[in-house]
Amino acid sequence: MSSRYDCTDPAAREAGLRHARDALARGELVVFPTDTVHGIAADAFDPEAVARLLAAKGRGRAMPPPVLVSDVAVLDGLAAGVPATARALAEAFWPGGLTLVCRAQPSLRWDLGDTGGTVAVRVPNHDLVRELLRSTGPLAVSSANKTGRPAATSAAEAEEQLGDVVAAYLDDGSPARTDAPPSTIVDATGEQLRVLRRGAVSTAALRAVAPVEDDDEPTG
Repeated sequence: MSSRYDCTDPAAREAGLRHARDALARGELVVFPTDTVHGIAADAFDPEAVARLLAAKGRGRAMPPPVLVSDVAVLDGLAAGVPATARALAEAFWPGGLTLVCRAQPSLRWDLGDTGGTVAVRVPNHDLVRELLRSTGPLAVSSANKTGRPAATSAAEAEEQLGDVVAAYLDDGSPARTDAPPSTIVDATGEQLRVLRRGAVSTAALRAVAPVEDDDEPTG
């Protein structure tokens, strides 16, 4: 049985964060708002929980979820050989709508799916989520919707799609947004940073910090 918490109320917020933390520790799933779209989360270091997240979305291992962390300082614990240019982007745009795809630390014992030895990392610009992340550690997170359906713009929409497969829904009471852009995804695994998906952070903003290639950029 899932529970939804109105996190605009301090007591409910505290109860919701406690329930979410405990549920994640048990390998269960949690939904929360972020600065982009609502996310469904699992403990990144619990392979069964990550598999449960993928199953809840109707998604296979070929589409591994990114990982949310509480602070840029956590990056080196998850990623190996982070280029100075990628680190500069992280310091400039985290917390915020930038996801960096890096080489995963080979010593980590986790299974996010068919990642090819990489990990996609982001620090969300949302106080509620970062507070949760500080107590749980890294979370595997994907958009809170069934594959093929629109991303949820509220806790209620997420619950309508995902139901009791999620243990706790954290609702921050913000108005539903249909125009929230996804995070910009930058590949930092090669010799040159490359935009994989355009989103919340523009290519021009990225280039003000570090050289970035964008294959979808108009020419002419």
